[in-house]
Amino acid sequence: MSKLFVSEHPLIHAKMAMLRNKETGTKEFREIIGEVASLLFYEATRDLPVTDIAVQTPIAATICKTIDTKLAVVPILRAGLGMVDAMVDLIPSAKIGHIGLYRDPVTHEPVEYYCKLPFDIEERYIIVCDPMLATGGSAAAGIQFLKDRGCTNIRLMCLIGAPEGIAEVQKQHPDVDIYIGTVDEKLNDHGYIIPGLGDAGDRLFGTK
Repeated sequence: MSKLFVSEHPLIHAKMAMLRNKETGTKEFREIIGEVASLLFYEATRDLPVTDIAVQTPIAATICKTIDTKLAVVPILRAGLGMVDAMVDLIPSAKIGHIGLYRDPVTHEPVEYYCKLPFDIEERYIIVCDPMLATGGSAAAGIQFLKDRGCTNIRLMCLIGAPEGIAEVQKQHPDVDIYIGTVDEKLNDHGYIIPGLGDAGDRLFGTK
């Protein structure tokens, strides 16, 4: 079974409260999404492989650590885009792929409409990002697209998840670790997370 990391950090809890608040405007919502993504990205990359390099400081020569792997950030469109910039700010060498999925309003099943990935995606350490892990269908489908292209080192990073979504991803992809800001109570009859924060994409981009 995959590892599930649920943050208990006070900073993430405080920022989640702001994200949940229906009075939080688009600009502030977008900024906070990035801040939480940055904090979670820190945890999701904690065990990246490193190697020693020689560095000359103003005082003396020393040996330092540097990241020794190729990274790719793959947001699930469209809401996952709100998490990307903060992550790439921390590791600018990361490549960015995109997987376009939407949830059928009747069946709640994911439907693919776009997929564009780095040419060497199968060689990369991959973090799939999507703010909301609701039914788990979109995340599981996105991960499967990557596996179908030969990818083996994949992690999923979300801000909020429902138990149903977490269970679905772990069922379909027991080898993919999940990093998440908080786990909410359940899904409602429309497949939305309760209490959640509404539609993350609409709140990010000011649409309905």
